[in-house]
Amino acid sequence: SVAFSPDGKRIVSGSRDKTVRVWDVVGGVQIGSPLEGHTDEVESVAFSPDGKRIVSGSWDNTVRLWE
Repeated sequence: SVAFSPDGKRIVSGSRDKTVRVWDVVGGVQIGSPLEGHTDEVESVAFSPDGKRIVSGSWDNTVRLWE
């Protein structure tokens, strides 16, 4: 799953490797370290309207809020 930030400068991705990653749109490079905590595939991701938080949903039956 992928989603653009409200300002269009970043992409967030959720992966089968159980991580959430943030990417720079222009450079195509990962920003920071992968966000880890899910114990199964990440199925969905989204930015908050202000772009400061990310929410992810996983097949591990949890939803996580990343700040």
